[in-house]
Amino acid sequence: MKGFVDAPNYFIELLEGGTTLEDVIDNHVYEQNLAEKNAFVVADLGALMRQHVLWKTTMPLVRPFYPVCCNSSPVVIEVLSALGVGFVCANKAETTLVLHHDVPPENIILSGVCKQLSLIKHAAKTGINYLVCENETELRKIARVHPEAKLLLQVSTESQVEEASVTIGCSLKACRHLLEMAKELSVNVVGVTFQVQASCRDPQAYTHALSDARCIFDMGKEIGFDMNILDIGGGFSGSEFQLKQVHSVVRPLLEAYFPSASGVSVIAEPGNFFVFSSFTLAVNVIGKKALCRDLHSSTHDVLTPNDVPEFVYYMNDGVYGSFMGKLFGNIIATPSVHKMSLTLDEPVFSSSLWGPSCDPLDQVVEHCLLPELAVGDWLIFNNMGASGHEGPATLSDTDQPPVYYTISTDDWFEMQEAGISLDDTMKNLSLVQYGF
Repeated sequence: MKGFVDAPNYFIELLEGGTTLEDVIDNHVYEQNLAEKNAFVVADLGALMRQHVLWKTTMPLVRPFYPVCCNSSPVVIEVLSALGVGFVCANKAETTLVLHHDVPPENIILSGVCKQLSLIKHAAKTGINYLVCENETELRKIARVHPEAKLLLQVSTESQVEEASVTIGCSLKACRHLLEMAKELSVNVVGVTFQVQASCRDPQAYTHALSDARCIFDMGKEIGFDMNILDIGGGFSGSEFQLKQVHSVVRPLLEAYFPSASGVSVIAEPGNFFVFSSFTLAVNVIGKKALCRDLHSSTHDVLTPNDVPEFVYYMNDGVYGSFMGKLFGNIIATPSVHKMSLTLDEPVFSSSLWGPSCDPLDQVVEHCLLPELAVGDWLIFNNMGASGHEGPATLSDTDQPPVYYTISTDDWFEMQEAGISLDDTMKNLSLVQYGF
């Protein structure tokens, strides 16, 4: 998992007798206080399972394909594969990882609008035929080295044009030219993919996108393609409310433009949705500085008895590790304090949180309200499943926080009822009783 490193044997601790995730965190904090006070991660695979159940009950006719770049933990890949989820890969490392976990090539989509020629050759060699394409140059590359490819045309949406500085995907107007070129090059086009950002608040974004997709399907039929896959992208934040909101907009549109009788398979790319709530990060405070802000908003480090201080805290993990998502625009929420002596009436102060690098970019949280902390205290960041995995890890494996995987007995029984077993579907994982 980019940003975090997994234990080599992928042990999963089974939580019995009312043991909670908080108990696990408490135990590892205690162990680290006796050792080097390193950061660590606790993963709740039950949360992953519950998100999958939520998806299946809310969007039963839309098959999820998980973007591996969101969180490439081998354990996440193994569990989602066992649940029947497909995968979207952006590079050779991701395709190799997914194939290593016995995912059939037909359950893999190779994304990216500008793929290296060697990557396309690798896809052809390993039987990965579903590729995303948005321009003529890419189409010609694919035609040259992967004649068996089945293309999904990446189409731009109005929400992308409004929110992004660089638009991904071809316009509706350009699609006919690409379809005609694909026919001329004998490359099969089997579907359309588009992206509506999770931050988009305009329900009409899906109306326009699905209307455009229907037009492209009609164009394809006219040119001679039998298109049967529609990918509605990854605009899912992870919350149940947002998922149901998207479903309420999308369902009638799918029924109108792509009814079940049409034979079109509808898929989506929920990444953050699956993993965001599954991972909790614990970091240690390694440095502290008190500042005072005057009436002109400038700060100084000489405090008088009447000054109300602001605190700057330095942690043993930052944006070049588990918080890499901050560099990509992700907002890191205020952590909770793991402090046994904390009382409800303890005063809070304006605080900022920084990583250990002393780099001006290594600011994790710009402003939050926290009680006064001491060096050695612990901060707990929830919902870290997709916060540090958009780019390659910059730390060596020995510097990355270890991940402790857990699952409650109730969640494990639910997995077994879903047909998942360690012997058949998750052969690379071992279940051990917590505390042993």
